[in-house]
Amino acid sequence: MAEHDRTPKTPAERELAQFVARLAKLGLAIAGLIAVGTVALSLTEGVSIWTGFLHALDVVATTGAYPPEHKIGVEVVRVLLTVLGVGTLFYGLVSVTELLVAGHVADLLAARRMQKMIDATSDHFIICGYGRVGRQVARDLKGAGARFVIIDADPANREFASGVNVRFIEAEPSDDRALRQAGIDRARAVVACVDSDAENVFITLTARELSPDIAIVARASQEDSERKLIRAGASRVISPYKASGAEMARIALHPQVSGVRDVAAEYRMEEITVTAGCVGVGQTIGDIRGGSYIVGLRPAAGGFQPQPQPETALAVGDVIMAMGTPRTMDRLETLFATTHTPSAGASR
Repeated sequence: MAEHDRTPKTPAERELAQFVARLAKLGLAIAGLIAVGTVALSLTEGVSIWTGFLHALDVVATTGAYPPEHKIGVEVVRVLLTVLGVGTLFYGLVSVTELLVAGHVADLLAARRMQKMIDATSDHFIICGYGRVGRQVARDLKGAGARFVIIDADPANREFASGVNVRFIEAEPSDDRALRQAGIDRARAVVACVDSDAENVFITLTARELSPDIAIVARASQEDSERKLIRAGASRVISPYKASGAEMARIALHPQVSGVRDVAAEYRMEEITVTAGCVGVGQTIGDIRGGSYIVGLRPAAGGFQPQPQPETALAVGDVIMAMGTPRTMDRLETLFATTHTPSAGASR
């Protein structure tokens, strides 16, 4: 990204831009003051322009290199130059001190170091939004050893992202300059997970325009937003409320199922616990698998058996990891469901 395409985004950069503009005005004011003083002293002292310039510079800088002449006109000009010159220089000194004391220089240097880290990153993920969902995405990506860059406009969320090698850009996630700054041309995927569905649509549109082939995973709170996100260019749309509701219903209906993951549209993987009183207790892997694939077994006694042998018998407390179509997985859930006998009170 070209430097002139980048506008100041962080508070440190904005403060520095204001400081530079203030110094430029101070420089013009001092130059104008010396120019006016040069002409005034040249006329009142009856000297050349160069000598008047040296005397004006001497007065403004308060060095006292040239002895003053005791003329009313000269003394008035010197007093005005001294007051205005010292006041201007003092204001400039206060401005520099304010910038240093406020810590914006350190913030700017930190932002530059952060940008260098981001520029050196490739094959990473861009997390747009660092709320509750974004923080969970970051935790899972970090656990998987993946690199990621966070874009969020809320300064408070920067505190949640504090850590070693955490790449954070304080900007609007839908801003194309922020996405370029995050290295979207080198990224593996974009995760749009801000709280607003409309903002996620804008993020998806912008990301798809900047990188037509990148994978985009977007969050949707409402069903009609899912269709809009797909039309905007999202590769996958996830509804946290729908997913959590479906998971809660599944656990309520099948307490023996401790985890579900959709592998594809026609396959899913589950962890199923062998509960007391279910049909599967005492049966072997070969007896219960049917059309599913038993990819692992975690016995109640401990340990893990990948691809257990068909003759392995199942005991209460064992956990099997199986993959199959919804129909075959429903069959397994039924095999390991605890049989409940209605009480007399319930039958009345």
